[in-house]
Amino acid sequence: QVQLVESGGGSVQAGGSLRLSCAASGDALRRPFMAWFRQAPGKEREGVAALYTYGGNPYYADSVKGRFTLSQDNAKNTLYLQMNTLRPEDTALYYCAARRGGGALFDDVTYNYWGQGTQVTVSS
Repeated sequence: QVQLVESGGGSVQAGGSLRLSCAASGDALRRPFMAWFRQAPGKEREGVAALYTYGGNPYYADSVKGRFTLSQDNAKNTLYLQMNTLRPEDTALYYCAARRGGGALFDDVTYNYWGQGTQVTVSS
């Protein structure tokens, strides 16, 4: 049973924009912490943006601050990641994740629910 489904990835030129979506269902619902991670070929998975879904401001990795914006639509059980001014180094498989709580926001081992990922490719 799929509980997190990402969509919105694609191929764009540097400077372009994409909007990723993460639809939650089943056990992934009602999890207060949600986040976006990404993994490029040959590199470790890294946190991109995270949110306490019951309130507060999103937290962003330094590499994406000012360019990426995380938001949520509780009525649709969906998390979004608006990505602007994309760079080639943003190329990666992007994952949506959820957890009950506790630990650092970008500690991937603390997240219990994961989507299959959506590919983002940025060319020069």
